[in-house]
Amino acid sequence: MIKSPTIGRMGGMAAVFTLAFAPQLSAQSQAPAASAPPPQLGILAPANLAKPRPKPPFDLTGTWLHNSPTGERFDPPAGFKLTPEAQIHYDAAQKATKEGKIYRNDIGLCWPAGLPIMMTRAWPVSMIQLPNSIFMIQELMNSVRIIYMDGRTHTDPEIAVPSFNGESIGRWEGDTLVIDTKHFVADHHWIHDRQGIPASDALHVVERIRMIDGGTRLEIEYSLTDPKSWVGTWKITKFWRRVDDRDIAEVECLPDLNEHMPTVNSNANVR
Repeated sequence: MIKSPTIGRMGGMAAVFTLAFAPQLSAQSQAPAASAPPPQLGILAPANLAKPRPKPPFDLTGTWLHNSPTGERFDPPAGFKLTPEAQIHYDAAQKATKEGKIYRNDIGLCWPAGLPIMMTRAWPVSMIQLPNSIFMIQELMNSVRIIYMDGRTHTDPEIAVPSFNGESIGRWEGDTLVIDTKHFVADHHWIHDRQGIPASDALHVVERIRMIDGGTRLEIEYSLTDPKSWVGTWKITKFWRRVDDRDIAEVECLPDLNEHMPTVNSNANVR
């Protein structure tokens, strides 16, 4: 049988090609696969709690009661400007107030107050400080905040689960605890429910917490931004006092317990 010289040359070239690249292919096949990063440890995982950390400047553990002369709500600054969407709510609330009614009484209807109002209710807040986190439990509805201080960053917004109290990440700056909170729900959440100023899913809250007066009082400076509701940054300072003679109890908000409130079952509640 007569062999084609072309085929023979091609076959030889294929053999050389295979021999030349075989070592590289073998090395690639033997290269170890890149290892995935270790999963984030839960905040109460013993291994997370046991990690060495610097001693914090102060310990918030205890029960605290809001004690500001400005009241529990967050009044907007002078000359504030709302977005067109938020202005609709604000105007409706002003109209309802003039008529002796309340606009969208969500908190009275047992919707969570959410941050920041959950911190300033007339009920105390118990705080438990651990090496890597701080738990804050508001007595009313036992609303819980967890301040993560184990070095994690905010969850990717694509997978974050929105909530009324948001996701809080804390860090120390000298003798000040700085808490950065985002990932809020988009509805039934208010910065000032009586004035009809809503919070949106774009709300961003930064708290700067200082312990003052020998550890008997807290000062918290709030910086609030929400480009879907208002223009610029609102800064508000609130105060708390330590109440060592109080424990929080289970306090639920149930619609049938609020039936005595005119705004629950009457046209006094403007929706």
